[in-house]
Amino acid sequence: MEDKNKTFENDIIIGRNAVREALSGGRPADRLLVAKGAGGSVTQLVAMCREKGIPVKEADTKKLDAISGGGRHQGVILFAAAHEYASLADIYTLAEKKNEPLFVILCDGLEDPHNLGAIVRSAEAAGAHGVIIPEHRSVSLSSWAGKAAAGALEYLPVARVKNLNQTVKELKERGVWVYAADMDGKPYYETDFSGAAALIVGSEGRGVSRLMKENADAVVSIPMKGKINSLNASVAAGVLMFEISRSRSIKGV
Repeated sequence: MEDKNKTFENDIIIGRNAVREALSGGRPADRLLVAKGAGGSVTQLVAMCREKGIPVKEADTKKLDAISGGGRHQGVILFAAAHEYASLADIYTLAEKKNEPLFVILCDGLEDPHNLGAIVRSAEAAGAHGVIIPEHRSVSLSSWAGKAAAGALEYLPVARVKNLNQTVKELKERGVWVYAADMDGKPYYETDFSGAAALIVGSEGRGVSRLMKENADAVVSIPMKGKINSLNASVAAGVLMFEISRSRSIKGV
C-alpha cells in the first residue's frame, strides 16, 4: 500500500513526519500551511519554520484536503522551493565582490511562476546581482519557476522580503536609483540607467502598485508601436534589464 505520509508532488510535502524530515534536512521551502487549531507536534513544526524564516499560514482542513489530493496530510503541508532563498545581504555582497554598482530587480505582486523564472534567467544574463520578491501576495520559487529559470537560480540570488516598499527605501538609502516600469512613464531610451539601479516590475494584470510608483525615483515605459499596448511582464522586464546593462557597459560597469 502506498505511504501517503510523504512527498506528494514536486511542490508539496504532506504529513508531519515528512515535513519534519524535510525541515531538518534543510530542504528549501516557501511556506508551511497548517490546519486551524492544530496542536501537538504541529506546534514544533511551526517553531522550526519560524526559526528558519519560513512563513506559516493557517487554513481550514478542507483546503488542505483539496491541496493534498486526498493524501494523509495530518494538518500540515510544506510547500517546497526550487532553491534556497537568499538575503538582501547576500545580494549586496555579490555586487561588492564584483566591485560593481548594485543592480537588482524587484517583482511587485508577480503571479505567474513562469514569469518569475524568466525574469531570473534574464536578470542573470543581464548582469544583475539579484531578484527581490515580497513574502505575501506574490509568486514564489516553485518548481515551475525553477524550470523557467533554466539553471539561473544556481548563480543569481533571489531574496524574499516582508515589505517591498521598505526595501525600496533601504535601497535608496544605499544610493540606488529606483525605476518603476509603467506604460505611462518616460520612454526608457531617454533615461540614463548608469550607476546603482533597481528596476520594479509589476504584476501581470495590475502593473506596479501606486505606492511603489510613488516611492520610485523615476517611472519608465517601453513605447508601443503596434495595436497591442503592453508586453508580457517578463518580456518587458527583459527589455529594460538589458537597456540598464547597456547603459552600465557604456560607463564601464
